[in-house]
Amino acid sequence: MTNLQDIQACVFDAYGTLFDFSSPMQRRREKIGPEADRLNLLWRQKQLEYSWLRSLMGAHADFWQITAEALDYAMAACNITDKALRAELMELYLSISPYPEALATVEKLKAAKRRTAILSNGSVMMLTAAVNHARLTPHLDAVLSIEEAGVYKPHRRTYQLVLDRLDVQPYQVLFVSANAWDVAGAAHFGFQVAWCNRAGNLPENLPGKAVAEIASLDQVLPLVGL
Repeated sequence: MTNLQDIQACVFDAYGTLFDFSSPMQRRREKIGPEADRLNLLWRQKQLEYSWLRSLMGAHADFWQITAEALDYAMAACNITDKALRAELMELYLSISPYPEALATVEKLKAAKRRTAILSNGSVMMLTAAVNHARLTPHLDAVLSIEEAGVYKPHRRTYQLVLDRLDVQPYQVLFVSANAWDVAGAAHFGFQVAWCNRAGNLPENLPGKAVAEIASLDQVLPLVGL
């Protein structure tokens, strides 16, 4: 694997990278019924689409609102009208499950004196809840929400938040994301990027390429010489 000797900060995307965005659906799969997988796919698809479209429209809303609006679309498309289920799914997003290797990976990076951070579309409220639930708080130097930039990833202003907060240069940042569009955006900005490609997806045909492709978060460690 690539050894990135100059890396000073390891920065992680949140949803899909550290946290499994399917976990609310999985915890209510039986209640949702046969449309569970379709609901989950549509929920995530619309969540991302709405973030990009609102950025282009100049009609910003925070990620909690977008997540709710995306869920409403997905439930309507799946002909699910259970208001109690909707409330449960939204509540479960605040205790979203981390991937099994997330805590140990961030903990080891922090112990090795690497600066660690999250850069996410999530609102401060959502990220605080998720990070606390996953017991990541003591192992992070910063939890950065795009709300500070007022626009969603992959806008350049969002990645600039990392440089401003951590006082590093782009080449000193290893950015880790499971989202191929985020990989492209971060690499185009100038970060070194590791694509956590758990699903074996194809890379996007966009400017900006990953320097490494990994299958799980713990594979970040040898990239930075640990």
